[in-house]
Parts: sequence; structure tokens; C-alpha cells
Amino acid sequence: MTQPKNFAIIGVGGYIAPRHLQAIRDTGHRLVAAVDPKDSVGILDRYSFDVRFFTEVERFDRHLEKLRRLGDAERVHYVSICSPNYLHDAHCRLALRVGADAICEKPLVINPWNLDALAEIEAETGRRIYTILQLRVHPALLALKARLEQEPAGVTHDVLLTYITSRGNWYHVSWKGQPEKSGGIATNIGVHFFDLLLWLFGPAHAVRMFYADSRRMSGWLELERARVRWFLSVERDDLPPAALQAGKTTFRSITIDGQEVEFSEGFTDLHTRVYEQTLTGQGFGIPEARPSIQLTYDIRHTELSPLDERAHPFLKERS
Repeated sequence: MTQPKNFAIIGVGGYIAPRHLQAIRDTGHRLVAAVDPKDSVGILDRYSFDVRFFTEVERFDRHLEKLRRLGDAERVHYVSICSPNYLHDAHCRLALRVGADAICEKPLVINPWNLDALAEIEAETGRRIYTILQLRVHPALLALKARLEQEPAGVTHDVLLTYITSRGNWYHVSWKGQPEKSGGIATNIGVHFFDLLLWLFGPAHAVRMFYADSRRMSGWLELERARVRWFLSVERDDLPPAALQAGKTTFRSITIDGQEVEFSEGFTDLHTRVYEQTLTGQGFGIPEARPSIQLTYDIRHTELSPLDERAHPFLKERS
């Protein structure tokens, strides 16, 4: 039996941290240290009563360095990073400096040139930086990719992507509502969907933007094998009437040539599946993260165009 690995986590009090805590436990490994500037982290007791907790990253860093010097049995082998987006690259560097590999939430970074610096420190330290691209391990989407790969060359699909996930006023007050810290909606909310589209249909050849503000964005993409109309929103009023009547706060839909791709189920253990792959050395690294980081950067820096036939129908309805 493989010896359990030691994990530490940065940002344990955040929204996404419970999925990482569950993945660490479900893959048979142990959490030994955690840090978060907020101390509302009672969730740790669900996993272990022996986790060293810090509210200052400097003391956390010092503790991990001390463990590194005690030898392989005591050192931290992986650092899970659940901190705000703009701190991801700094925390990846911290992980590698203490001799650990990093498992970082999406987006790995906000700006594509930050990936180059991370690749350099990977080469210098011999450690690896992995990220969470959970839709790539969804069974229904893996099956879809397999079907698409059987198609003859030259087939181009029409894709409609709609993702609305309601957020209250807190979202815009927090770091998530500050584009310089989150990357804005395209990066913070949409990056895993853009990664999915690039993974399924190939690289982007053209980007057109029709709308962008702090609550919603919409545009059009020409990919190698698809034309994509997309709409992202954190505004509850954008939910379709049927979703509102059902009391839902999230609506996600991808259609390919008018046919809905059904992947509403199967989300509960995707982080665990990514961890399983990562722990065997088959995780998603900088090369896999780069296309969607570049695309979301391009989206943020593309000037708006007048609406035309390529605009998403939700946007046309609201114009």
C-alpha cells in the first residue's frame, strides 16, 4: 500500500476549500497544516484534530520549511491552493520553495505571462504545479470528447454556452468582484467552461465581444471545430423563467447543433477524480492551463462590437 502523503492547504476558510479537503481524505492522504487570514475554520475538525492552523502565511511558510528539514516522512508533499485568484502564482511559488508540488484551484493565474514565471520555477526546483480542470474528468464530457474525436476532419459545430450562477451583493464587495484580483467574470466564473470548449473543439482563431460589465459578459468565439455563442452572468434576474419558478439559483447549458449536452449530474466528486489523476502524475499542469488563461485574457481585452447574428439569444432578449 502506498504511504499516505502529507498535504497543506492555503485558503482553508474559502468557498472551494471543502472540495479539496474531501479530495485529500478520499484519496487516503492526510492534512497536516492549513492557513487562512480568517479563523472561521471549524470545518477542519471534520477531517482531523491534528492540523496545525495559521492565520499568517509567513508563519505557515516557516512551519512548512521546518517540516521540510525533518525529512521525507515529515515534509509536506503537496500544497493545495484555494486562495484568491491574484495570489495563486505567489502561493504556487511558496509550495515549490518548501519542496512540495502545488495543486491550485482554477484559474492557475490571471495573466498568461505569469505562467512563464511558474514554468521557470518548476524547472529550477524539479517540482510540479497542477491545476483543477474538473470538467475534463466528467464522465459525460469524456464520452462527448470521444465521440467528437471520431468525426471526420473539417466538421464544424454551432455551440451555445449559457452559464448563470446567482451571486448576491457580497460578490461585488469581495475580491471576486474586483477584476484586478479575480480576472472578472470570464476568468473567475467562466474559465473552466472556456477550458472545456478548447479541449473539445480546439484552439481559438477569433474572439468577438458584445457585452461586458461587472455582472455579465457575452461574446462569440471561432474555434478550430466550432462557432460558439456564449453568455455568462452572476445576476439572478438573468435566470430563465423555468429556473426561477423551480427555485433554482444556477442555470448551465451547452448545446451542440441544437442538441443539449446533459451533464447536470456527477459534479460531487470531480475534485477527487482530479486529485486521483494528479497523485499518479497525470494531473493538469501549466501546458493544459495555458490556452484558457490566454483566451480569457483576450476576452477581457477585446473591444465591444455592435450586436449581430452571432450574439447569444439571451443578450438579444435583453437589448
